[in-house]
Formats: sequence, C-alpha cells, structure tokens
Amino acid sequence: MEKEVIVMEGLSHMTFIVEDLEKASEFFEKVFDAEEVYASGDDTYSMSREKFFLLGGLWIAIMEGESLPSRTYNHIAFKIEDAEYEDYLGRIEALGLEMKAGRPRVIGEANSIYFYDFDNHLFELHTGTLAERLCQYKKK
Repeated sequence: MEKEVIVMEGLSHMTFIVEDLEKASEFFEKVFDAEEVYASGDDTYSMSREKFFLLGGLWIAIMEGESLPSRTYNHIAFKIEDAEYEDYLGRIEALGLEMKAGRPRVIGEANSIYFYDFDNHLFELHTGTLAERLCQYKKK
C-alpha cells in the first residue's frame, strides 16, 4: 500500500504574544509598514484581545499576554533589498529598539540587521537568499 503524500500549502500566519497591543502595533506599522486589518477590541474570540496585520501578504497576529521572559537567538527573518538596508536601520533606531550584533559571516554573504521588539522577540532583516548563502558556503 502506497503512503499518501500530504502537501503543505505554505505559511498561514505568525502569532506573537505581546504585553501592549498598541506598542506592538506601532512596532509592526513603523518598522515593517504592516497594515492593520482587524482589532478585536474588548471581544475575545481567541485567548485574549488581538490584532491582525498584513505584511507583504503575510498574516501577522498579535495577542495580549506576557512578554517572553528572556531573549534567545530564535528569530524570524524577513527578506529586504540591499538598497533598503539603511532605511530599515533608521526605522529601527527611531523606535529605540535594541539591536543585536550579527553572527560572523562568510565573505560575500548578505547583510542582516538583528533587533528585538518590545516583548523580546528577535527579528532579522536579511538582504540575501538561501541560494546565495549556499553558493558562498561552497566557495569557502
């Protein structure tokens, strides 16, 4: 008997638990130009009050709750163009967000900005692709 192959369609959404919905909204709107498409107000259809955003076609949810207790290297990386690097750096600095030093790079590999939101989530803005990274690793 053949095993049935299940095909995943792709990423549905990402949810971040945040202490302050308004502060987190400012983060997503000012850093990523995310568009708010829903706010639950005092209604709670899920576990707590929440908001939904669209970020480059990706559904981002933020839910009220306790911030992460500590910071780790677990992160979400978004692709940006080289020409946008300085603009994004300015947005992050304008919000006073803490940036993390990047990891050591292979010469010729793309650039990244690592930064924390107000709830200890780590984000990365990366100018490269997987194909480019693998190509650089092969050259080393």
